[in-house]
Amino acid sequence: MKLDRPAPPSPYDFLPPVPSFPVTSADVRDGEPMGDAFAFDRWGMTGGNASPQLAWSGFPGGTKSFAVTLFDPDAPTGSGFWHWLLIDLPGGVTELAQGAGGRDGGLLPAGALHVRNDYGEAAYGGPAPPKGDRPHRYMFAVHALDTEKLGVDGSASAAVTGFGLTFHTLARGLVVPVYGLV
Repeated sequence: MKLDRPAPPSPYDFLPPVPSFPVTSADVRDGEPMGDAFAFDRWGMTGGNASPQLAWSGFPGGTKSFAVTLFDPDAPTGSGFWHWLLIDLPGGVTELAQGAGGRDGGLLPAGALHVRNDYGEAAYGGPAPPKGDRPHRYMFAVHALDTEKLGVDGSASAAVTGFGLTFHTLARGLVVPVYGLV
């Protein structure tokens, strides 16, 4: 039985406000469905599990590094679902190629680090909403940070990583596509 429930607010609505900057992608767009190439590749899912290409600009001076996260606030968990946490991207990096979130980390810029997502992996993990649920929002956020290193390692939880992000974010840009299975 499908329950109609209102969409939860963005998790960023509950954090201290920060300026925004544009995030663009050749692969995903605000409010539009994501392709199966970006969906999860296990648990009965047959997606490609590739992270989309992302680019950003217009972030504040004083930015020393970036973090990229992917959060599903619509996951039926009571706490959402963290799909991707990429930290310590050098301040000169303003784009990630499609597939940069791969499990081998081979396309990551030097110094960048994946943190464990809610799948338990230090990598990108694509959408895997329950079949028949309404399309979920997937919040790709690029966080401009005032520090070169966030100070956590790949085994940190999403919550601990989020604490660091909250205290070091100068500005944040979002692109929010949707994904669902009928």
